[in-house]
Amino acid sequence: MEVYLKQLSTQYGVHVCGEGGEYETFTLDCPLFKKKIVIDSSEAVIHSADAFAPVGYLRFLKMHVADKPNNSSASTTVTDSCPCMNYVGDITEFVEDNEQKQTPQVQIASDLCRDTLWDYKRFCPLRTKHGYQWICGISGSSVHSERSSIQDQTKQVFTLLQGEVEARGFELNDMVLVHLYVKSMSDFCAINSLYQSYFDVNPPARVCVEAPLPDGELLQIDCLLYKCEITGDDTSSQQKQVMHVQSISHWAPANIGPYSQSIKVGEAIFCAGQIALMPCTMQLVQGGVRTEARLSFSHVEKVLDAMNTGLTLSHVLLANCYVTNKKNIGLVQKIWDKKLKEQSSKDEDYGEAERKCGPLVIAVVPHLPRGAEVELHVIAACDDPRQRKSSHMTKELTLGNIEYEVLESSSAASATISLSLSLPPSPDTPLNTEDIVKDLSGSFNEALHKLDDNLSPLCFRAFYKQSSTAARLLLSGFVQSVKQSLDDRSSAVSLVPVEDLPFSRTLHITCWLSK
Repeated sequence: MEVYLKQLSTQYGVHVCGEGGEYETFTLDCPLFKKKIVIDSSEAVIHSADAFAPVGYLRFLKMHVADKPNNSSASTTVTDSCPCMNYVGDITEFVEDNEQKQTPQVQIASDLCRDTLWDYKRFCPLRTKHGYQWICGISGSSVHSERSSIQDQTKQVFTLLQGEVEARGFELNDMVLVHLYVKSMSDFCAINSLYQSYFDVNPPARVCVEAPLPDGELLQIDCLLYKCEITGDDTSSQQKQVMHVQSISHWAPANIGPYSQSIKVGEAIFCAGQIALMPCTMQLVQGGVRTEARLSFSHVEKVLDAMNTGLTLSHVLLANCYVTNKKNIGLVQKIWDKKLKEQSSKDEDYGEAERKCGPLVIAVVPHLPRGAEVELHVIAACDDPRQRKSSHMTKELTLGNIEYEVLESSSAASATISLSLSLPPSPDTPLNTEDIVKDLSGSFNEALHKLDDNLSPLCFRAFYKQSSTAARLLLSGFVQSVKQSLDDRSSAVSLVPVEDLPFSRTLHITCWLSK
């Protein structure tokens, strides 16, 4: 650098130490310091006594380090008065979920095997006219080696992924969002060490949870890619904007892996999954699931606001929340509803219309990173939530019901569909799977027709109870039926086995649509 700085100084008269006029700071103490710095003596030195713009600096003559107070009152102060905690709030209500942890599953005599359902994982749709492409079903396998390590499978996954990506005219750096499902969260660090070698300084946003994957599969990946296909004068608004913060602060957690907090493309903001880490210490907050939910929701909201000033959770189109215990579902839902209600109350004070936010899709998984109990991932839109188009329908079946929610952004550039199937745990009569599949497919097509014709389904994310034979059979039939009906607007399919779903839901399918 010295040669270039001297060259600039010679050509333009720029001082090699930079221009003056700034105030410099010297940090004596902060929560990350094990000891504090004490200045014993110093002197002010006037470098330039110019009457208009004098320049001086402070010279430290003698300093030493000193121990910091390490008692209960000090640690309490860090936690209780920390700005990070100002967003947690105080939830005193107790929500009791009367459902049992495990419920009997519907058993159906079927020769359905794992491969029948998993055949749909590798199906990838065409690229949208705006340049989006979703690739699903990239997973590790122990077919050739029963003792395949997590390192071997991670390399195998990225070899497959890179081939799929390049075959469609993309590069790994075109990734916007990655969903990473691991069989054991104990492999988190080993995966990260290899994962980071495939990306540069602006990796994609990422969601990582543990899921009960099929035997032999240690990890599974699906990803959204984007390459601007728009020509003309308005291409700047469609370029990727990346937020990749690694510094420690009171604002929001730094990354604990090779991912970005969020990526913005056009009006869409794709956020990484957020757990309740204290930003100033990067440790999981204490206080249980209530505190974790409030803090993780706050993290997401601060990321949204940083990406586009004024954005809140009410701008969310799609929200997936992962919990590790079914009994916490009711409480997490209540906290989410309260956050949205707080914003709605402000709107009512000003006489504004109600904001329309996407539903919170909750799934129970075995473990989350850092031992967290709650993780929130959202896709939001920089639009006017009061002008969004929405629809809701519940269809009663002979056994159970089907429910869907549709939400389209105010600009009609993106939308989501949430489709769920609820069945009784122990029906008195056998299930007519063919009729249920027809009803599921019909409900999805009905929901799809309520949206702008230019919107294309990019990805189905199908959460299903891993222990339910009925869920796998119905999901297989649904995917096949929808694939046939969509034709050129076919969507990628991400199959996510989970431990449980809220209420009596057997399946919960979300779909992201874009132009």
